[in-house]
Amino acid sequence: MKLFRIATPLMAVVLMSSASVVALAQNAQKQNSTAQVEDWNTPPAGTEQAQQGYKDGIEAAKLDKAAKRKIDAKSSHLYKNPPVKGTAKDDYRASFEKGYQAQLQHN
Repeated sequence: MKLFRIATPLMAVVLMSSASVVALAQNAQKQNSTAQVEDWNTPPAGTEQAQQGYKDGIEAAKLDKAAKRKIDAKSSHLYKNPPVKGTAKDDYRASFEKGYQAQLQHN
Protein backbone atom coordinates (compact mmCIF):
# COMPACT_ATOMS: atom_id res chain seq x y z
CA MET A 1 0.00 0.00 0.00
CA LYS A 2 2.86 2.36 0.81
CA LEU A 3 4.41 1.64 -2.58
CA PHE A 4 1.15 2.66 -4.28
CA ARG A 5 1.15 5.99 -2.38
CA ILE A 6 4.67 6.77 -3.64
CA ALA A 7 4.32 5.40 -7.19
CA THR A 8 1.13 7.27 -8.13
CA PRO A 9 2.45 10.83 -7.60
CA LEU A 10 5.76 9.84 -9.16
CA MET A 11 4.00 8.60 -12.30
CA ALA A 12 1.97 11.82 -12.47
CA VAL A 13 5.15 13.92 -12.33
CA VAL A 14 6.76 11.88 -15.08
CA LEU A 15 3.71 12.19 -17.34
CA MET A 16 3.41 15.94 -16.81
CA SER A 17 7.10 16.58 -17.48
CA SER A 18 7.08 14.52 -20.70
CA ALA A 19 4.17 16.60 -22.03
CA SER A 20 6.21 19.79 -21.76
CA VAL A 21 9.13 18.19 -23.61
CA VAL A 22 6.80 17.16 -26.44
CA ALA A 23 5.33 20.68 -26.57
CA LEU A 24 8.82 22.19 -26.84
CA ALA A 25 9.71 19.84 -29.68
CA GLN A 26 6.52 20.74 -31.54
CA ASN A 27 7.16 24.48 -31.14
CA ALA A 28 10.69 24.11 -32.52
CA GLN A 29 9.35 22.15 -35.49
CA LYS A 30 6.72 24.83 -36.22
CA GLN A 31 9.36 27.56 -36.16
CA ASN A 32 11.50 25.64 -38.66
CA SER A 33 8.58 25.07 -41.03
CA THR A 34 7.59 28.75 -40.80
CA ALA A 35 11.11 29.79 -41.78
CA GLN A 36 10.97 27.48 -44.80
CA VAL A 37 7.63 28.93 -45.89
CA GLU A 38 8.99 32.45 -45.70
CA ASP A 39 12.02 31.47 -47.78
CA TRP A 40 10.27 30.30 -50.93
CA ASN A 41 7.53 32.93 -51.09
CA THR A 42 9.79 35.91 -50.36
CA PRO A 43 10.81 37.59 -53.60
CA PRO A 44 14.53 37.56 -54.35
CA ALA A 45 16.50 40.79 -54.28
CA GLY A 46 16.10 42.91 -57.36
CA THR A 47 14.14 45.76 -58.78
CA GLU A 48 10.69 46.58 -57.50
CA GLN A 49 9.22 45.38 -60.80
CA ALA A 50 11.03 42.04 -60.55
CA GLN A 51 9.85 41.53 -56.98
CA GLN A 52 6.29 42.33 -58.02
CA GLY A 53 6.64 39.83 -60.88
CA TYR A 54 7.62 37.11 -58.41
CA LYS A 55 4.61 37.84 -56.18
CA ASP A 56 2.30 38.00 -59.19
CA GLY A 57 3.67 34.66 -60.41
CA ILE A 58 2.81 33.03 -57.08
CA GLU A 59 -0.73 34.40 -57.19
CA ALA A 60 -1.21 33.45 -60.84
CA ALA A 61 -0.19 29.85 -60.13
CA LYS A 62 -2.65 29.67 -57.23
CA LEU A 63 -5.46 31.04 -59.37
CA ASP A 64 -4.66 28.81 -62.36
CA LYS A 65 -4.66 25.73 -60.17
CA ALA A 66 -7.89 26.71 -58.39
CA ALA A 67 -9.65 27.47 -61.68
CA LYS A 68 -8.24 24.27 -63.24
CA ARG A 69 -6.67 26.23 -66.07
CA LYS A 70 -3.59 25.25 -68.02
CA ILE A 71 -0.59 25.26 -65.68
CA ASP A 72 1.86 27.39 -67.63
CA ALA A 73 3.36 30.70 -66.61
CA LYS A 74 3.69 31.87 -70.20
CA SER A 75 -0.04 31.51 -70.82
CA SER A 76 -0.89 33.90 -68.00
CA HIS A 77 -2.32 37.31 -68.81
CA LEU A 78 0.22 39.07 -66.59
CA TYR A 79 3.08 37.30 -68.33
CA LYS A 80 1.84 38.28 -71.77
CA ASN A 81 0.92 41.84 -70.72
CA PRO A 82 3.17 42.80 -67.79
CA PRO A 83 2.12 45.89 -65.83
CA VAL A 84 5.54 47.50 -66.35
CA LYS A 85 7.05 49.48 -69.20
CA GLY A 86 10.24 49.45 -71.19
CA THR A 87 13.17 47.22 -70.37
CA ALA A 88 11.67 46.17 -67.03
CA LYS A 89 9.34 43.77 -68.86
CA ASP A 90 12.05 41.14 -69.23
CA ASP A 91 12.93 41.26 -65.51
CA TYR A 92 9.25 41.12 -64.59
CA ARG A 93 8.63 38.09 -66.82
CA ALA A 94 11.69 36.20 -65.55
CA SER A 95 10.68 36.79 -61.93
CA PHE A 96 7.06 35.96 -62.74
CA GLU A 97 8.14 32.55 -64.04
CA LYS A 98 10.28 31.93 -60.94
CA GLY A 99 7.39 32.80 -58.62
CA TYR A 100 5.00 30.66 -60.64
CA GLN A 101 7.35 27.66 -60.45
CA ALA A 102 8.02 28.19 -56.75
CA GLN A 103 4.28 28.07 -56.04
CA LEU A 104 3.87 24.87 -58.05
CA GLN A 105 6.75 23.19 -56.23
CA HIS A 106 5.43 24.05 -52.78
CA ASN A 107 1.76 23.22 -53.26
